[in-house]
Amino acid sequence: MKKQFISLLGLIVILSGCGFPSVDADLNEQVQVSLINSEGKEVGQATLTDNTKGVHILLKAEGLTPGVKGIHFHETAKCEKPEFTTAGAHFNSTQKEHGFQNPKGYHVGDLPNIEVGEDGKVEVETVSPAVVLAAGKSNSLLDADGSALIIHENADDYKTDPSGNSGKRIVCGEISK
Repeated sequence: MKKQFISLLGLIVILSGCGFPSVDADLNEQVQVSLINSEGKEVGQATLTDNTKGVHILLKAEGLTPGVKGIHFHETAKCEKPEFTTAGAHFNSTQKEHGFQNPKGYHVGDLPNIEVGEDGKVEVETVSPAVVLAAGKSNSLLDADGSALIIHENADDYKTDPSGNSGKRIVCGEISK
């Protein structure tokens, strides 16, 4: 009996160190997004996670031109180089105009600008309260044709429709299941 108890106790100790998730750990949808430049080279990754505040975005990229860049969710998960126009317009399920400072805006795909360092790298975390990853909702990035995450060459001015004068699309990532 004592030997069985020690064996059972040993098994519990071993299993407790195996990294089993807790009951409430990571119940949220999560999507990994590979980011490519206009030459088709992978330059980074974005991790999108649904949470109670919206979609949490962790973005890491390198090999970019330093400076402030506009970043947006676009309507289709299609990143055909070199211009990424196949990703369509900004994700705009509410049919509003562009820009956080536009009285008629904003698109649900609008995101805060990011800043690329002098070393060409960016690592940023932000949350978009306007979108979800849960299927079946009008503001879901994971609708039938997915969505894209686009980095533009210039800063978004947060007011000019349709894209904030943010310039060419320089990085694209397809968001799909």
